[in-house]
Amino acid sequence: MIGENSELFYHFGVALFIGLLVGLQREYSYDAENKPEEKTAAGLRTFALLGLAGATAAFATEQMGSVWAFVVIVTMLGLLLAIAYYHTSKGGSIGMTTEVAGVVVILAGAMAYWGQVALAVALGVITTALLSFKLELHTFVKRLTREDIVAALKFALITAIVLPVLPNEPIAATPPFDVLNPYKIWLMVVLISGISFLGYVLIKLVGSRQGIGLTGLLGGLVSSTAVTLSFSQRSQKDSQMAKPFALAIMVAWTVMFARVLLEVAAVNASLLARLWLPIVAAAVVGLAYCGYLYFAPHGNDQEEVAVANPFELGPAITFGLLYGVILLAGRAAQFYLGDVGVYASSILSGLVDVDAITLSMSELNRSGNLAAQTAVRAIVLATMSNTVVKGGIVLTSGSASLRRVFLPGFLLILVTGTVLAFFQ
Repeated sequence: MIGENSELFYHFGVALFIGLLVGLQREYSYDAENKPEEKTAAGLRTFALLGLAGATAAFATEQMGSVWAFVVIVTMLGLLLAIAYYHTSKGGSIGMTTEVAGVVVILAGAMAYWGQVALAVALGVITTALLSFKLELHTFVKRLTREDIVAALKFALITAIVLPVLPNEPIAATPPFDVLNPYKIWLMVVLISGISFLGYVLIKLVGSRQGIGLTGLLGGLVSSTAVTLSFSQRSQKDSQMAKPFALAIMVAWTVMFARVLLEVAAVNASLLARLWLPIVAAAVVGLAYCGYLYFAPHGNDQEEVAVANPFELGPAITFGLLYGVILLAGRAAQFYLGDVGVYASSILSGLVDVDAITLSMSELNRSGNLAAQTAVRAIVLATMSNTVVKGGIVLTSGSASLRRVFLPGFLLILVTGTVLAFFQ
């Protein structure tokens, strides 16, 4: 009997798990945060039952062959939640997060029965996470500015309106213009802005005064150049902080290498098989030097670094234009000058931005217009060129003590990445 109904029990078990997961968070939250006399409208057992009720409603609908069974059961459960909200709101608690979470658990239980197990579990996990991160999310909102909101809305509107209507085909069939696809160019803008925005959100969540190393890590997701410039300038006033500043810079650079791998994986995953060794090796060298700097004695590391919202429309359009120009230049250099032209254009492009050249070389290889080995070397040369620029920022604007601490790690990264790119 159990064997025959194993799938049915499995779906109900998933619904029960979702309810237990959310209910555990709700009950723990009230016990940890609220006054002893306050009670939650729904705790561990209630949410578990709501998950099972959702699955039962879906099961009854299937057995009876009528959607009204589901409607009636869910409506009754909704009324119970509404009554619970009425009583809790009379006591002064006007929040309805628990009640809404209950509705989500009911629907997730139904979806688990209908076979959408992955989506149902994802809803349960996301709901639990949103409930658990109450303090962090409220802190994040408080740290937002009007400019942050307006910039994000403008970018979202332009993306939602423009991206779907852009032509998803090259603007010309003849080289080198055959690589210019408006849809794919703007899609790369969305990708890079999304990665940068992740770092920006994390900085807003935890603040930039959580330690120089953490600031370097999060700031590297937004702009490793900004982190480099910020701490190099600060070193002129706080020369005794040379090692912490160098640590932040090196951490941000290491994040840049991770960004490169992520971008290549998003555009052309097959290229990672050749690219990972020189990039990972350079990152490992950087991490090893970070370890040395971290354990070395240093002073207070509660410094801030300023980062701008990466969802500003102007920079997004600028990146799109830069990406298109580099894509065209790389294709033209390869078409007319061969591999040497590609390498030269990569070095020059890397002086300005490593994301655009990484994406363009990955796209050229994916479309069959560039050999994998050439694309790998071009990307590594671009990252090393960008590293040289940031190293130049430290050497020209940093204090003497920062330059002395920073230089060995800088040279090790350059030599490791360049050598492995051409001799692997």
